[in-house]
Amino acid sequence: MTPQHHLPADIERTSFHIITEELEMMGLTPPPEHEAVVKRVIHTTADFDYARNLRFTPCAVEQAVKALHAGAVIVTDTNMALAGITKPGLAKLGGTACCYMADPEVAAAAKEAGTTRAVAAMKKAAQEHPGAILAVGNAPTALLTIAEQIESGLRPALVIGVPVGFVNVVESKERLFAVCEKHGVPAIVAMGRKGGSNVAAAICNALIYSAAEMLDPSARGWK
Repeated sequence: MTPQHHLPADIERTSFHIITEELEMMGLTPPPEHEAVVKRVIHTTADFDYARNLRFTPCAVEQAVKALHAGAVIVTDTNMALAGITKPGLAKLGGTACCYMADPEVAAAAKEAGTTRAVAAMKKAAQEHPGAILAVGNAPTALLTIAEQIESGLRPALVIGVPVGFVNVVESKERLFAVCEKHGVPAIVAMGRKGGSNVAAAICNALIYSAAEMLDPSARGWK
């Protein structure tokens, strides 16, 4: 077999061309305001179901891009998602990203309260970065905590709710999305069981590339 392309930029462009064609054939072309996010997630997962199960509150992408332009912090629920976020793009926007799961204070707080680190981490995020983009790809308890915090007055710039699994996953996503709709908090949620830290990072990257005008690989310094 002879590889069709060798350079990363060419591979990415061809992949997105294939994704666009297949979405059109399936009648699943996303609206322009959601296109970058949906296609980036499909590119990451090779799973076209995300064209059906990704849900957006009104103007979620627009508001997230605006927040990134203002230097919003991204807080993830796993170090894996944190590692997957594009650092050059974020640096171009003057932004930062963090994860509190390995924070000793979070571990101590979780032990004392008899809860999960994900819960304690999101409570710390709410205290330290109340206007952050919260990206959850693993822990349903993190989503439920965010929903509680929103009902108590927290107003994050965006909540990305894409945990994967079988226990409390579907319910936590539905609750989070309903609470965000009720209180006017921007949200992007993958309904159903699918998701993961890679999906959370892919959504963050799509938003970062959009905000930094780096959707084309050449804008990232790729040849």
